[in-house]
Amino acid sequence: MRVLIGCGGTGGHIYPAIATADGIKSKFRDAVFLFVGAKGGREVGLVVAAGYSIKPISIRGFQRKKVLKNVCFPFLLFKSLYQARSIIQSFKPDVVIGTGGYASFPTLFVAAMQKIPTLIQEQNSVVGLTNQFLVRLVSKICTGYPDVVLPCVKEKVVFTGNPIRSALCTFQEDQMDALEYFGFSGFQERKCLLVIGGSGGASVLNTTILEWRAQLCALDMQVIWITGERYFESIKKAMKDYRSIKCYPFLSNMEMAYAAADIVVSRAGALSIAELCVRRKLTILVPSSNVVGDHQTKNSLPLADQGAVICITDQECPFLLIPKVMELLNDEAQSLELVQRMEPFAALHAGAQDKIADVVVDLVKSNADCGPSKSLDFN
Repeated sequence: MRVLIGCGGTGGHIYPAIATADGIKSKFRDAVFLFVGAKGGREVGLVVAAGYSIKPISIRGFQRKKVLKNVCFPFLLFKSLYQARSIIQSFKPDVVIGTGGYASFPTLFVAAMQKIPTLIQEQNSVVGLTNQFLVRLVSKICTGYPDVVLPCVKEKVVFTGNPIRSALCTFQEDQMDALEYFGFSGFQERKCLLVIGGSGGASVLNTTILEWRAQLCALDMQVIWITGERYFESIKKAMKDYRSIKCYPFLSNMEMAYAAADIVVSRAGALSIAELCVRRKLTILVPSSNVVGDHQTKNSLPLADQGAVICITDQECPFLLIPKVMELLNDEAQSLELVQRMEPFAALHAGAQDKIADVVVDLVKSNADCGPSKSLDFN
């Protein structure tokens, strides 16, 4: 089986693509994979580090707030469609998968036009504009949420949960070892707070931690803080005298960070939520109010409604976040109840890899059965 995967942009699109490939590979060792990503994008390094090959195309994202930067967009789109066509002709995939991000559009569009089996893995509770267009063309859509509204026939849609990397499901590192990994060997008796702003960083989280840094140190807290690359240098300078607060622009080994943390503060990206559920972490979500369709708030609602997480708005964050962190760490009964109520969500996302792999196999089998030219071995 030959699998072509389009992804790009943020980690929330890239990591599900890698996890999907891992899930298929675990069932079919002889499967061959090729990724397609944006030239110069973050996906290139992450995909290669995961052990897969990737081909770049020239597409870049449409700038909603900076209209003048879109002058070259039509040219880049047509060029990327041509590049995607060349990649498909050369690689000859049996199935093409897209996990979102602008690089997935040319790949899926060309494949759908050529009647190759196609699949979208939609992570969020609200579908973006690109996928709203593509769902009419592709063969199947695997969703991370059960009530996603899609402009297509219901038979196309399969609710699978969101796939996360196998390492996050199986990682069993001891907390003390994880704390030592982050340089907290002298502070292992202290509680550890992990702050995740997403791959682009979160201004309100960064500002809040900066304002409360003295109180956090006075409370004997130790902090692993993922700032986002664009905020990192200024925050690093501001935090040089705070030894119990460790700042990073980005972390690829999130399994170690989760192992170290007693409590996590995070934006409500769909993939972050899936990872936190599978790792069963005591969590406070601060959904971004600046995303399309307010989808982060909608992502958080199923867990919040079940009492599995605490949600705080951007407006509440500066004055409520750290007091709520301390309240939860000092209330063992409430903390245990929150984590226990995560269990159904943990089971859902932990099994998403296998469910998506099954959908992919069914697609390829159906296509092989329809045409005498393909003969595939699924044993």
